[in-house]
Amino acid sequence: MATSLCGLGAWPGSLRPWVLTCLVMLMLLPPPSNSGDKENRIQPVCGKPWWPDSLKEIHHWPWEVSVRIENEHVCGGALIDFTWVISAAHCIQGNKEYSVMLGSSKLQPKASSWARKIRVGDIVLHPKYWGRNFFRNDIALLHLDIPVTYNKYVQPICLPDYNFSLKVGTQCWVTGWGQSKKNSSDNLTQTPELWEAEVFIIDNKRCDRAFHEKSFYPRVIPLVRKSMICATNYGVDPCYEDPGGPLACEVDGRWILAGVLSRKKACIKAQNPGVYTRLTRYTRWIQEQRNHGALPGPCRASYPLLLFWLLQLPVGP
Repeated sequence: MATSLCGLGAWPGSLRPWVLTCLVMLMLLPPPSNSGDKENRIQPVCGKPWWPDSLKEIHHWPWEVSVRIENEHVCGGALIDFTWVISAAHCIQGNKEYSVMLGSSKLQPKASSWARKIRVGDIVLHPKYWGRNFFRNDIALLHLDIPVTYNKYVQPICLPDYNFSLKVGTQCWVTGWGQSKKNSSDNLTQTPELWEAEVFIIDNKRCDRAFHEKSFYPRVIPLVRKSMICATNYGVDPCYEDPGGPLACEVDGRWILAGVLSRKKACIKAQNPGVYTRLTRYTRWIQEQRNHGALPGPCRASYPLLLFWLLQLPVGP
């Protein structure tokens, strides 16, 4: 009995054109990427950014993404591999054409910079996304039309393992181009340069109590759920955080994406922490979407196996 591949059994000669098509598509695809896998590009692994020697106080965040509609910044995001960006589901405003800008800390970079704009080909919202004030399953995956090329300014951040747990008090960083104000009486203005702020992970129960203080919801109804994670910088007001922007934490020498901003702390309520979608709850779902996004059905078979079977097929009719 012939060994089956992808459930097709022995392949008749009539399937040869279809198999050849799959093979060509596989050859054109970028290498598969997983968090922690080595990439055959300038940057060998995820979560290992290049820190400029000339910048002592401001870091460099090469996974930072500006999600745009008609070249207008609407949300933040994080690059996780050659073709996928993570952002918040509530950032997606219906059937519009999206693009992302990578490789620059400026919202309007000069033409000579490393910045690159890429069109978003497909958007995957979590199937259980829901909410108005406190979103649930607030996560979206943006699939880029063309793969990015890694360099000093464009590199991915690692995804956490599904069983990874951040301890309360862990130091992390949030970044974004949101709105800011120099003085308490000033109006909010868009920040042209990427901002960053040091934050610390806090306990979900404490975070939930903080939001219940000004809420009409009874305390028996949790506002901050297990699929969320909270961080605060203890009163300093990071109004510039972007919805969908990354919560990045350095763990054992590698930066991981702990969360994406879901509920931005109000500028007039600096005591309230930021609420993020907890990435460990969605690692498996993310990987499923990445695996399914390459090719449908049997075309997902590996290149060497397809090549082996092609060599076994008869040439003639």
